[in-house]
Amino acid sequence: MSSSSDPSRTTGMERKKKAAPIKFLVPLIYAPALPLIRLTLRHQPVLRDRLFGLVLAGAFAHGFYLVTDIYDAESK
Repeated sequence: MSSSSDPSRTTGMERKKKAAPIKFLVPLIYAPALPLIRLTLRHQPVLRDRLFGLVLAGAFAHGFYLVTDIYDAESK
């Protein structure tokens, strides 16, 4: 039987707590992409607006996913 003070179990849990979940780091990718889309596709307004809308919709969908995930965890 393993005791609750087993050092191998606690280090595994501590490592997992130290790392930031990737789902919270995704905005660091799409947040700078929004102004870059506006600046780089200045001469192609149709493509620029469609791509900007898609990335923005993805950002809202990701935010909705995070919020519902938090509420689901709190309700349990």
